[in-house]
Amino acid sequence: MSNYSGIIHQATSILCSHKGSLDFPQLHRKVFQRFNITEDYFWYIVKKCPRFVVVRNRERMDEWGTDCVIVAKTSLRLCRNYTKDGCRECQELHLCKYYVYGNCRYGKGRKQCKFSHDVSSEHNHPLLRECTLHELHDDELFLLLLQNDPSLLPEVCSHYNKGTGPHGACTFREGCTKMHMCMHFVQGDCMFGPKCKRQHMIDDHGRRMLEEKGLSGDVIHDLPFIYQNLYRLNGPVVPYATRERVPEPLSRPVNLKEEMEICLHFIRRNCRFQDQCIRVHFNLPYKWEVIDGNGWKDLRHTEDIERAFCDPRNTHSPGSRPVDFLAMTRESDPVRRLSTVSSVTKPAHYILTTEWLWYYKGDHENWIEFGKPDDKQRTTSLSSRELEEAYLANCSAEVTVMKGHRHYYLSFQDMYQRNPKHNTKRRVRRRPRFISIREVEDKISR
Repeated sequence: MSNYSGIIHQATSILCSHKGSLDFPQLHRKVFQRFNITEDYFWYIVKKCPRFVVVRNRERMDEWGTDCVIVAKTSLRLCRNYTKDGCRECQELHLCKYYVYGNCRYGKGRKQCKFSHDVSSEHNHPLLRECTLHELHDDELFLLLLQNDPSLLPEVCSHYNKGTGPHGACTFREGCTKMHMCMHFVQGDCMFGPKCKRQHMIDDHGRRMLEEKGLSGDVIHDLPFIYQNLYRLNGPVVPYATRERVPEPLSRPVNLKEEMEICLHFIRRNCRFQDQCIRVHFNLPYKWEVIDGNGWKDLRHTEDIERAFCDPRNTHSPGSRPVDFLAMTRESDPVRRLSTVSSVTKPAHYILTTEWLWYYKGDHENWIEFGKPDDKQRTTSLSSRELEEAYLANCSAEVTVMKGHRHYYLSFQDMYQRNPKHNTKRRVRRRPRFISIREVEDKISR
């Protein structure tokens, strides 16, 4: 039986212990040593989980991901205000930056650092647990932060990569506070290789500059790879819009025609394809399933699970064996929700499509739907329907949302809304509008 959350943790730990990224076949082989998981099912998890970013390794990549790199991703950041004005309530980690660098001088001596070295503090642990990073070792977490948070490292000097001479066109020369490194090496496309006149490693000047900033020797040694991953996380990503396979976790043939969409016509009892239909035949517009030893199995109390899921405040379903809506697991077993097609893709007269609603977290632990007024009667520039249309067009995109005079960036991949001016974030959730079994029957009868 597959341990879905365990697989994600194991893959993350492996990536972080291998400088933040690995080729897909290498990663699968290492995960396979602990979990008996087929390559195609692992590929499905990697593509679906926001923890991982799939990056093209060369110009061509086959369907199975054998020619791509998997990079570990997180939306967590260090709080910039923590060391300045004593920030207390935010969604960022409160940690000493030099502890993350591996070289806090106070942590090594008698004098205690006035900033936290406790990854599992009362403030940090809930954030790590929500992102399922609480089981990582400190050094694994720190590498993950370094390759995801650009503010922790100096930029690569663009002037160094122009002109001739040992410092390129950089007029600051050895006094430059940016990294003198070959940009094509960082981007993975340097045609000169070891013969390149630009630096592919950290030179003495760069080492001295980084040591002055507080970075340890181990971090400095890994920086060329960390810079490559920083670029990969912001570079071309394999789109998720390709046809998804939904494989089983066991070693049996995969039905590539299997779909996760419930047939609208079957619910209305008029599907002309009958058993040949490639969509799922079920009597409700939603269906909850869990993996057991023989594949996907229906969960009991579907209506109760659905009712809880539709409320953005809930992270778990009711009952003694609850479904974790954030990890999509039940007692570590993978769970999935099947549904009818999104309502924005069909004309208004189509019944029993799924209406998805988008929410952001308010100031008082409440959840506010996009396009609806908050407690100060302010509304966002985009409604749930507009966000749903944008999400279906590109589920890895980032869109701009206005509220009053402020603008925010909403990341579909991270499901966070970020204020670029104050560098604060709010959680975002996409949940369906609830429809009971009785309402379904009434709609069908009409």
